Amino acid sequence: MASSKLSASIIFLQLIFLLFVFNSANAQLKVGFYKDTCPQAEAIVKKVMDQVMKVAPSLSGPLLRMHFHDCFVRGCDGSVLLNSSTGQAEKDSPPNLSLRGYQVIDRVKTALEKECPGVVSCADALAIVARDVTVATMGPFWEVETGRRDGRVSNISEPLTNLPPFSANISVLISMFRSKGLSVKDLVVLSGGHTIGTSHCSSFTSRLYNSTGKDGTDPTLDSEYIVKLKSKCKVGDQTTLVEMDPGSVRTFDNSYYTLVAKRRGLFQSDAALLDSSETKAYVKLQSAATHRSTFFKDFGVSMINMGRVGVLTGKAGEIRKVCSKIN
Repeated sequence: MASSKLSASIIFLQLIFLLFVFNSANAQLKVGFYKDTCPQAEAIVKKVMDQVMKVAPSLSGPLLRMHFHDCFVRGCDGSVLLNSSTGQAEKDSPPNLSLRGYQVIDRVKTALEKECPGVVSCADALAIVARDVTVATMGPFWEVETGRRDGRVSNISEPLTNLPPFSANISVLISMFRSKGLSVKDLVVLSGGHTIGTSHCSSFTSRLYNSTGKDGTDPTLDSEYIVKLKSKCKVGDQTTLVEMDPGSVRTFDNSYYTLVAKRRGLFQSDAALLDSSETKAYVKLQSAATHRSTFFKDFGVSMINMGRVGVLTGKAGEIRKVCSKIN
C-alpha cells in the first residue's frame, strides 16, 4: 500500500513538473511584450507591410504560409529564415522551396533594428507579418502575442517529417496537428488560409493523372474541376501557378469552404476535410454561411494557438540582428 501511494505521489509530482514547464515556456509570450522596449514595433511592421502589399499583393499567401511552416518545424522560432552555406537549412528542404517573401522579412527586420536594435525577434516579426497580410487581404485582425526568441538550428530534413504534406489523409493531418498541441478544429480552421495564394501544379497533379479513378483522376475531385485543372497543368508541369481559391486569390474570405464542400479543394489534404465528421461539419457550416459567420474569429484564435507552438522565451535562443543568420 505504501509503495502504491509513493508511486502515485511521484506520478503526481511529475505531472505538476510538466505543467510548470509548459506554462513557463509561454510565461513571457503575451500581447504587448514590447510596449516598454520597442513600443512602435507593430506600427513599424505595418508601415513596411502596407508598402509591400501595394506593389506585391501576391506575397500575402506565401508570407502567411511561411509563419505556418516556421511554427510546425522546431516551433515558432524563426528557423525557417536561416540560411546555410551548404544548402542544409529548412528553407532548402523540398516542402519549403516554393516559399517566397524572405526579402520582405529582411526589410521588416531592418526597419525594426533601426528603431530598436537587438530587441524584436525574427520569429515575432514573422508572426506579426502573418497577421498583417491577412488584414491586408480583408481578413480578420487578432492581437499577436509576442515575446518569442529566435532559434539557432535549422535542419533540411525536419520539414519533411513535420510539415503536413498536400497528399495527407485526414488521419495523418489530425495526428500531425495534435503532435503540435493543436486541435481538430485548429486543423480545419487553419486550412482556411488556403483562401489566399497560389500553388504549383506539381503539388496536386497526382490527383489529375496518377490516382485511382477514371483515366487516373481522383474520384474525390469534381469532374468539371478536373477538366479545368488539366487545361492548366500538363503532366510533369513544375512551374505553372494555379489559384488555390479561384476568384478569391487575394481576398481572405470563407469561399475556400464552399469549394471544399463542392469537392473542389485543390489538394488531397483539402478533400480530406470531408472525411472526418468534425471537420466536415465545420466545412458545411462555413460553406452555408451567407456572411463570414464564425470563421474570422476562429481563424484569429487558431493563429494564436499555432503561434504558441514550441516557442523559445526568456533566456532561450537569441534575438537575431539579421534574420538569415545566427548572431
